[in-house]
Amino acid sequence: MIQIRKSEDRGANKLSWLDTKFTFSFDQFWDPDHVQFRSLRVLNEDKVAPGQGFGMHPHRDMEILTWMLGGSLEHRDSMGSGAVIRPGELQHMSAGTGVMHSEFNPSKNETAHLLQIWLLPERQGLKPQYEQLAFPDKDLRGQFHFVAGPKGPVTIHQDANLYIARLARGEEASHRFASGRHGWLQVGHGSVTVNGTPLTQGDGAAISHEDEVKVAATAQSEVLLFDLA
Repeated sequence: MIQIRKSEDRGANKLSWLDTKFTFSFDQFWDPDHVQFRSLRVLNEDKVAPGQGFGMHPHRDMEILTWMLGGSLEHRDSMGSGAVIRPGELQHMSAGTGVMHSEFNPSKNETAHLLQIWLLPERQGLKPQYEQLAFPDKDLRGQFHFVAGPKGPVTIHQDANLYIARLARGEEASHRFASGRHGWLQVGHGSVTVNGTPLTQGDGAAISHEDEVKVAATAQSEVLLFDLA
């Protein structure tokens, strides 16, 4: 079963410096039909204006991933971590017992375009942790490449695995689910079909009771696939 979450049906908030779309309930946006999917709690698409960003604010007991779709974002936190994240780099912060952080667009002229992802942790009270890893474009091309999970290149403290694929028009990528697993697919760029169902940029799909998902690109595309317990 594949249930589509169309881009235009997501929650939205637009400020002078920030344009955000909410796949699931977040902050003041509440949608009782879309609170979360399995352990995937937040999937926000943010566009941050040049020279703007999120000031220092707290998080706790959440696995937070950031994937850049365009531009760059500068991260600083109370653990002493500081880095700039760019397309092709995955950032992970395990908020655990509590952490303060800020995210700022350092560019003077380019919008930062990103997906902010929160997963519920396997347990509360974990030690805060930060990591960031770059994935070469060749590894993401034409296939679902494993980027994060409990035993992934980037470590998630939850029974959840993240795969990312960059597909040229006409290319296909597939993924098989173990028994009892579920999936969420998010289109970052482009347009695809998922087991024959068309999706475009910003669309998502909840996948349950499917042995396999086959994604075919109808334009140059970038897609994220979560394999969830």
